[in-house]
Amino acid sequence: MSGERSVRTAGERRPYDQGPVPVLMYHSIGGSDRLAVRPEAFADQMAYLKDNGFTPLPFSGRARPAERPVVITFDDGYADFHEHALPVLDRYGFAATVFVTTGWLRDAGPCAAGRPLGRMLSWRQTEEIAATGVEIGAHSHSHAQLDQLAAPALAEELRRSRGLLEERLGRRIAAMAYPYGYSSARVRREVRACGYTAACAVANAVMDDRHDPFAVPRLTVRAATSLHGFDRALDGRGFGTDHVLTKGYAVLRRSRYAARRLRGVA
Repeated sequence: MSGERSVRTAGERRPYDQGPVPVLMYHSIGGSDRLAVRPEAFADQMAYLKDNGFTPLPFSGRARPAERPVVITFDDGYADFHEHALPVLDRYGFAATVFVTTGWLRDAGPCAAGRPLGRMLSWRQTEEIAATGVEIGAHSHSHAQLDQLAAPALAEELRRSRGLLEERLGRRIAAMAYPYGYSSARVRREVRACGYTAACAVANAVMDDRHDPFAVPRLTVRAATSLHGFDRALDGRGFGTDHVLTKGYAVLRRSRYAARRLRGVA
């Protein structure tokens, strides 16, 4: 899972090699669940970054060094990103990365897969977002628990999402984010084999040179995150319970997958 480390191969590196970088993880901007951030709160958080000298960078870019770099990411591909987040990012000239679940797109048609959790982006909106300079990454095709899939299904989830995005957007898709944050050494090997150069987990820690580029930790911004909590999150503080739960759940999921293999399910 996201807490595991693995040895990098020659030439591999994190998305940024310029010291610790907080990578923020958002979901819906305007929804009603515990991970959905109110548009007003999101605007306040972006103003905080601007006022405090942060420079938002795209996740997979090899950008110029920045004194206070930060990466802003969004999972799943909710339609309210286009409505509420994009105008704020554009106002400040902020870079961001949106990880899209291709089977959840509103007009996915015969490629529809999985069960969307809300109102999702359309292909046209995804194209419009990409045209503004926002990076688009993959978030699998059906939002499956990748670490529980057998090899053929895992490869299909990773390759199909990347292929659909590249075909429709006409650009290389270099990064992906694990649905639910779940991964394993086996999943990360397949992500690398599918041609991605980096991948996001969760872990609620600040990215630094200890971290596997295929398990980059992110900091969860929730509905309940106050501006004071946002400030603490940028330093990776306030996530003690999350760290303990993440490590314990990683062991549980590995055991679960091993049991499925013994039963011949995976």
